[in-house]
Amino acid sequence: MSRCVALVPAGGVGSRFGAVCPKQYLDVNGLPLMAHTLSALAAVPAIDLVAVVIAPDDTWFDSFDWPMEKLRVLRVGGASRAETVRNGLAALGLAEGDWVLVHDAARCCIDTTQVARLIDTLAEDPVGGLLALPVPDTVKEADAAQRVRGTRPRDGLWLAQTPQMFRSGLLTRALGGGALAESMTDEASAIEALGLSPRLVEGSASNFKVTWPADLVLARAVLAGRNQTEGRE
Repeated sequence: MSRCVALVPAGGVGSRFGAVCPKQYLDVNGLPLMAHTLSALAAVPAIDLVAVVIAPDDTWFDSFDWPMEKLRVLRVGGASRAETVRNGLAALGLAEGDWVLVHDAARCCIDTTQVARLIDTLAEDPVGGLLALPVPDTVKEADAAQRVRGTRPRDGLWLAQTPQMFRSGLLTRALGGGALAESMTDEASAIEALGLSPRLVEGSASNFKVTWPADLVLARAVLAGRNQTEGRE
């Protein structure tokens, strides 16, 4: 049977955030941000293994406890997202047909039910797909002076999220190297470059990526509210 493996690229330093440490290690309600991410993925019954890919010279990871039986740490992070994912796939040595769910370390508010639904929806899909959110707002196109150049119809537009779920063999081929693969910011784009069409599975606005300091405040609030709700059940 095919396995389901979550792969979390975490080799970046979060330079846009401007923190004193890589943002995946910032405190979120008493735990490093990435601990919430990894715990949520590990809690999905269909996921057999959670592999986090960190930089070889990462000095932060071992400063924390990561009590998760499914967790495997791969110190093979590369200079780009594509290289980090590619190195992680090579280190795991998965079978061609195993499913890989690539998830951003900084999307710490991912809900286990969303991940389970993604897996169920794509279990027999010939390509794979990703969580995404239909664009809710009017989309403006700007010129170089940040003045409106036009308004884009939002019908059919989606905001890509993660996890992005593809077969190991297909994803390895899609990320096979070259300037095009290295410039891509998500795995679905690499699959699209092969002429394939990933399936969009509707996600949630709570599955946002912590990019700016204001996002960290929101993440703390979302996770605190979720814990309070679970505590009352």
